[in-house]
Amino acid sequence: MKFGIVVFPGTWSDRDMHHAISIVSQYDAEYIWHTETSVSRFDAIILPGGFSYGDYLRAGAIARFSPVMAAVSDYAHDGGIVFGSCNGFQILCEAGLLPGALVRNDHTQFRCQSVRLKIEHHDTPFTSGYDKDVATMPISHGEGNYQADSDTIAELEANGQVIFRYADADGDATEWSNPNGSINNIAGITNRAGNVLGMMPHPERACESVIGGTDGNAVWHSIAQHVGDGVGAMSASRR
Repeated sequence: MKFGIVVFPGTWSDRDMHHAISIVSQYDAEYIWHTETSVSRFDAIILPGGFSYGDYLRAGAIARFSPVMAAVSDYAHDGGIVFGSCNGFQILCEAGLLPGALVRNDHTQFRCQSVRLKIEHHDTPFTSGYDKDVATMPISHGEGNYQADSDTIAELEANGQVIFRYADADGDATEWSNPNGSINNIAGITNRAGNVLGMMPHPERACESVIGGTDGNAVWHSIAQHVGDGVGAMSASRR
C-alpha cells in the first residue's frame, strides 16, 4: 500500500499527512511535487491542506492547473482512490473532480476548532473502518462553506454522496453544529463513482491521543483495506 501526497507551493499539511499515514498508521507514503506528470505508481493520492499558490484568485483555483492535476484527474477517472482535505477539497472542486464550491464562511471568520462529524455511510473506501457514527476532527479554514445549486445538492443526497456532515454529539445536523454555513451541514462528499472524496476537516490532525484524538486514522485504514481487497484501485498493476 503506497500513498502519494501531492505538494503544491503553499501546501503546509503535507508533513502532517505524511506523519499520520507513515509514522502513526505505518503505511508507505511519498511526496509528489506539483510538477510531476505521472502518479500511476501509487495506490492512493492525497491532496493535503494549506494555501496552494497563496490561494490567489480563490482557494485552489491556481493549483487546479498544476501539471500533476492532469495526472490526478486521469488517475481518478480510471478508478484510482483520491482524497482531498481542506485545500485539497477546494482543489478537487476547482478541477471538476467533485461538484460544487467552497466559499467564504458565512460568518466571515477563519475557524480553527474541533467539530463532530456524522458518518453518513460506512460502506465507502474512506469510511468502512469506522466502528462509530460520530467522529471528532479539527477544521482550519476561512473558505469551507460548501455550496452548490439545488439540483446538485438533491443529486448528492439521493446518491448517498454526502459522506460527512457537521453534527452534534448525537449525530444530529443542527444549525449550531455547522461551523461555516455549508448547505445541509455538508462536510465531505464523494464523486458519483465513490472513488474521490473531499472533506474540509483534517483527519491527519486527529491521529494521536496526545493531540486530541485518533478518529482520523480510520480514513487511511479504510483506504488500505479497500485497495488491499482489490475493490477499487489497480493496485497490482501500479507496482
